[in-house]
Amino acid sequence: MLKLLSVLFLSTFSMTALSQDSISIPPRSDYGFFESASAPNKGRIIGVSSSVGSIWAGSMIALQTVWYANGSNGSFQFFDDSRNWLQMDKVGHVYTAYQLNGLTSDLYQWSGVNQKTSTWIGFGVSMGYQTTLEVLDGFSGDWGWSWADFASNTVGTSIYTAQELLWKEQRILPKFSYSPSPFAEVRPEVLGSSFAESLLKDYNGQTYWLSFSPASFLKNSKIPKWACLSFGYSAHEKLVGSEPTFLDASTGITYNEQREFLFSLDIDFSQIPIKRPWLKAIVKQLNYLKIPFPALMLRDGRLVGSPFYF
Repeated sequence: MLKLLSVLFLSTFSMTALSQDSISIPPRSDYGFFESASAPNKGRIIGVSSSVGSIWAGSMIALQTVWYANGSNGSFQFFDDSRNWLQMDKVGHVYTAYQLNGLTSDLYQWSGVNQKTSTWIGFGVSMGYQTTLEVLDGFSGDWGWSWADFASNTVGTSIYTAQELLWKEQRILPKFSYSPSPFAEVRPEVLGSSFAESLLKDYNGQTYWLSFSPASFLKNSKIPKWACLSFGYSAHEKLVGSEPTFLDASTGITYNEQREFLFSLDIDFSQIPIKRPWLKAIVKQLNYLKIPFPALMLRDGRLVGSPFYF
């Protein structure tokens, strides 16, 4: 019930804030479906707010029923996992919070809400949704409320919000890439036994990136704003969350955790000059992912190159 009330409160707060943001102004009709409304559009605002509230409530009910049903012990507890998985899961929280803030903000700007208000609504949705998940974890007997997760959520949401307030655009872009690793076969019960499971569980195959265009920070630069440099972080031979090594009893091989730091090139698809609004909206969605490019990788003190890293 607490989660549902939170959703109701957020939806009510959003609509109240929007009603104070000149919703009474008659919307102009000189824009297409894929273009942002030139003034607050009541229909779009109601549709977006209803969708956000429904998805939030529906996903939490589903998680409570499927994921948490057998693990709840009825009492709230804390869990310190800040040192697990070489902090790869925390970087994942940063990425998710950032993207959720951005998606929500974009939807409200599409509805005609001004940039600043849309950004703060996105901040509230992102933090609220992720915090609701942490509360569910807190009542779960298998996990608990993680302050490290909460801090990571705050960092991710703040990265988006700060850029919108400071630059009115996103110059530093968190991105994600994945390539199946051989380590999931060693511990499929932990790292996933299928592509879909390993995509979510195998941190050895995941890489998180920060991409930026030098042209965004340099005046009169001849570098295209869509051309980016990118710095990445990943893990290698990480098979146990809380332990640095893992001995495979069946083969006698010992796996030792290692951090990976990467440098590569990337593309900011939101900066590609596309005239057609529908195509620009579609292409922009590619910014969730880091595009495969050659990369330099620093692992265990050794610098190696990869001709095609994803």
